[in-house]
Amino acid sequence: MRSTDTWTDAVVHSLHDLTPTVREFHIEPLAQRALPAAPGSHLPVQVLVDGQPQLRSYSLVGEPDGSANHTYRIAVKRLDDGRGGSRAMWQLAVGDRLRIGEPQNHFVLDLTAPAYLLVAGGIGITPLVGMAQAVARLATHGRQVRMLYGARTADELAYAPLLRDALGDALQTVLSTAGDRIDFDAEIAALPAGGHMVVCGPVPMLDAARRAWMAAGRPLGDLRYETFGSSGRFAPQAFRVVLPRHQVDLLVPTGSSLLDALEAAGVPTLSDCRRGECGLCAMDIVSVTGEVDHRDVFLSEHEKQKNTRICACVSRVVGEITLDSAYRSDS
Repeated sequence: MRSTDTWTDAVVHSLHDLTPTVREFHIEPLAQRALPAAPGSHLPVQVLVDGQPQLRSYSLVGEPDGSANHTYRIAVKRLDDGRGGSRAMWQLAVGDRLRIGEPQNHFVLDLTAPAYLLVAGGIGITPLVGMAQAVARLATHGRQVRMLYGARTADELAYAPLLRDALGDALQTVLSTAGDRIDFDAEIAALPAGGHMVVCGPVPMLDAARRAWMAAGRPLGDLRYETFGSSGRFAPQAFRVVLPRHQVDLLVPTGSSLLDALEAAGVPTLSDCRRGECGLCAMDIVSVTGEVDHRDVFLSEHEKQKNTRICACVSRVVGEITLDSAYRSDS
């Protein structure tokens, strides 16, 4: 498990279910008060999956409310076919202890733009709650703000009431079971020049947003996005990976990422974000029998179609794959 700079003991202060599949946790560090964190920050958490400590990162939700600013607030969607982190979190009860790191931010909100279009899909709403609260204050000074919040059904809109209080009519909900869809082309066309689009959600949503943004000729620096790295074209399943250079031939279990499996096998690896965004863990594909389920937002559409690299932290395979790592011994 990749380490963070500082780990500290914490306790589950309170929890409650926002929807049938989303549970909110208030986590209190024991040695100090919760540190201030800008919108977009996430909290590193150690979870025990099958008895082994693994690192997960959960977005901090909303701004401190003044009365509970001694805690960090996160929300976790239960994914029964995931890698086990959400199930481990859902097994926690009030008073249980866990280890956390200091808040980190790889999803920084620029508050100098003339307009904002925030787009969230499903549990991707968590980092955007605090962002919405921040830009809502800018709207009172004449800056245009609009937010699209998508989910499958109305009862999955975990933070709709809170966001409605902050944004009013600037919030639009989009329900897929009702036949709704986000028209990124139209939404981007309505965004004033210099406006920023901020997106967090499943990979297909991010891909659609990026395609529309580039087609509109907008500056790439004005598009900010993050993925929760758990969505793909196929349900997770075990797959075989071979690394001839390291004489490794192993099976990646359903509940493990490719990166976790390689690290457990002693293969030297590089990684940072572990959410499919930075590309540091990308490995060369020698051959593949089956299909690569690219779940990252780092590789371009062209690179994904060529199947020459895979981001080991989030992407998976249906079948088997042969890889070559960037590691070279000194000898």
